[in-house]
Amino acid sequence: MLRSRWGLQLQAQAFRQLMEVGMVLHRCGEPRPPAPSFTKTTPTTLSRIPGNIDLLFYTPEGYHSRGQEKRYAVVVNFHGGGFTIGKATDDARWAKAVVEQVDAVLVSVEYRLAPEHPFPTSVEDGADAVLYLVEHAEELGLDRRRIATSGFSAGGNLAVTVPIRLQAATKWRTHADAERKLGNAGEGELGGNIVAIVAWYPSTDFATHTRAERRSSNTRPDRELPKVFTDLFDASYLYPPHNVSMSDPYLSPGVAPAEMLKALPDDIIIYTCEWDELLVEAERFRDRLIQELGKNVIYRRVDGVPHAWDKSPNFLQADQLREEVYAEVCSHLKRVFDSC
Repeated sequence: MLRSRWGLQLQAQAFRQLMEVGMVLHRCGEPRPPAPSFTKTTPTTLSRIPGNIDLLFYTPEGYHSRGQEKRYAVVVNFHGGGFTIGKATDDARWAKAVVEQVDAVLVSVEYRLAPEHPFPTSVEDGADAVLYLVEHAEELGLDRRRIATSGFSAGGNLAVTVPIRLQAATKWRTHADAERKLGNAGEGELGGNIVAIVAWYPSTDFATHTRAERRSSNTRPDRELPKVFTDLFDASYLYPPHNVSMSDPYLSPGVAPAEMLKALPDDIIIYTCEWDELLVEAERFRDRLIQELGKNVIYRRVDGVPHAWDKSPNFLQADQLREEVYAEVCSHLKRVFDSC
């Protein structure tokens, strides 16, 4: 049954407030994550729904005193929350790791949320964010040839679907053509800009199995996300349901045409959770990227943890596993950037 939009909005607002309390506690733990260095706002250009997108910048220590020639690699990050809840500050601990260990700028995107802005608004907002960073790279001290996307859960989906969406953006193709004329990129490299994807426990396939079938794949159902959350996420984002194709490549990159996936960067990092309904589809996507498309996929299943394990609200105890895993991924990301 189609749920009313106002009812979904009321429920989403309530859960957003609850999540914000949890994230405040999460950020209280030691060591404290940083606040954003500054924020930029850009108007949307790709969505049919006009609006603005806030971009939160986390920068390395020497960023504000950099010389004119200094250019930082940049990680464009998308928070989780089923495309419905969450904020760009939720991944501040990941931002801290990237800034300190990769010496890169992390830009966290405050994409617009469902149900107010259903699919594909978040994908379009993410693509607009990358376009803004490319167009303003010089003034922001960014190296437009060393961009990565990252994201958690729904944000992990966006880390993959945003580069796919950019293939259809006229402005992105213009940048790609300019890079090729300068000899800085080869054919099919998205203009030489996006060189890596980091997808943390991503949703990748709404088409192959129903939500109930996906939930049943979790080996620890007692550690699953509550059904009330996933029901809200699906009803809010996939609206109106009869108009959304579950196999749309901007929704389900795991079943996207091979030609679209070929244009993704060669280096893709996927980290999943053992106790998660999204595990099976992520591993299926990993296998396709390697076997069918020849991508260099670095994969790890973090054992003994549920979905969003790294966002625990327990601020009384440092999470050594989170620090270890973040550092591991940062080392992979730094290697990719250093090789560019």
